Parts: sequence; structure tokens; C-alpha cells
Amino acid sequence: MRDKATERWGTYEAFHVPLGDKRIADIVITNHAKVRYEDRIKDTKARYEDIALWLWERLKQGRITPYYRKEEDVYLVDDDIVMVAEFNELPGEFDLAGRPLHRMIIVTFLGLMSETIELRDLKSYYSWLRHSRRMTLMKNSRKRK
Repeated sequence: MRDKATERWGTYEAFHVPLGDKRIADIVITNHAKVRYEDRIKDTKARYEDIALWLWERLKQGRITPYYRKEEDVYLVDDDIVMVAEFNELPGEFDLAGRPLHRMIIVTFLGLMSETIELRDLKSYYSWLRHSRRMTLMKNSRKRK
């Protein structure tokens, strides 16, 4: 989804919004992200275009921030919604300084921190999940023997 509302005369630069060291010129929503958005963020059906437009507006307003300072795959929207994103360079598209433009691919929405307390510290949450799954697998393998 590109910013279709921007029609500027006299500039040769493609429209982009900076996010960290990336320059986002396009947003793509995966099917999994759409399903998770409908399930965990909004209870109504949403179109891909609506989600991308909503994210594009948040991006332009600076309301999307990295979850961790060093990592670039988990982001917060409006300091509440946790989402996972990947980035690809757009082939043949650069800004005026010659830096590549990127496509932001929304992989999934993890949920709302205000509703799911575990999302406040993802590292401990995922280590707990791995440990609990490992213990369940070990318990189930003991039953079979």
C-alpha cells in the first residue's frame, strides 16, 4: 500500500517515512497478520487496505516505535499494540541521497499490552513458553514409555 494521497509537483523523490534506519515507502499485510488483527485487535472484519492505511497513518505520525532498542523486528503501535515486522529493500528505488527505500511486511500482531500482561516483557514470556512446552513434551514422552 503506497501513499496514494501524496501528489507533489516538482520533486523527484518517492514518498517515504523514516523508521529507525529504514525508509518505509510501502506496507504489506500478510494473511496471518490480518487474521491476528481481527482476532486480537479489532473484533470486526478488516480489509488489507484498511489495516495498511491505519498503519501508514500511525507511521507518518511517529506512533510506531521499536519494542527493544537494539532489535528491529518487534514494534509498538500507540504504545499498546505489539506487532512483528520484516523489511525488504524495494528494488531500484532510492531517496535523493541514494539510500534504498524499504517495504515493511507486517508478519503478525501479538496483541494489546493493556489486555495481555505477558506482552510487557517478551523475552521472559517466550523463555517461559519454551520451558513450558519442553516440560510438556518431556512429560508426554515419559507416559509413552
